[in-house]
Amino acid sequence: MEILGLSTSPSSGGAYALILSEVKGNRRLPIIIGSFEAQAIALELENIKPPRPMTHDLLKNMILSFNAEIKYIFVNELSEGTFYAQVVMDRDGEIVELDARPSDAIALSVRFGSDIFVSESVLSEAGISTEPESTTLEEALNVEIEEPVKKSLSRLEELNQALKEAIEAENYEKAAKIRDTIQKLKAN
Repeated sequence: MEILGLSTSPSSGGAYALILSEVKGNRRLPIIIGSFEAQAIALELENIKPPRPMTHDLLKNMILSFNAEIKYIFVNELSEGTFYAQVVMDRDGEIVELDARPSDAIALSVRFGSDIFVSESVLSEAGISTEPESTTLEEALNVEIEEPVKKSLSRLEELNQALKEAIEAENYEKAAKIRDTIQKLKAN
């Protein structure tokens, strides 16, 4: 995964959405993070060095002082709306795995230039596909569907269309809410 960007919304209470995107794929993963972690990630991405080390800079310096480096981070679980991650380090040839919040793990990852991985189960549950939908029946038959037929679209189809539009508009907070609604409908 790679960091696509950070976005905020007035309704999010100061939280940010960190958007991860598949390097060789079409899915994106929005993760809600705090403003401090968003700032730590943004400063590093923009190559802005504060006059004094910030918390994640201090952590990087501590890790390096113990002859260790971060190999990769792994967002490995989503439970009750909370993401979990592991920081995987190499310390003198020994692999060390530490539990971490994804926001902190990613803030360290950008400082070390290490890879970010997300488990398939997390992507399946919370990822948002950005691939254009396959050819519609209307396009395949090369005909215009009558208006009454269009009005009979199911709630699921309407939500899928709204999801696609939210992603195209890069409104990931709205997209995440729509995705959750779709999953609830499919579960019933």
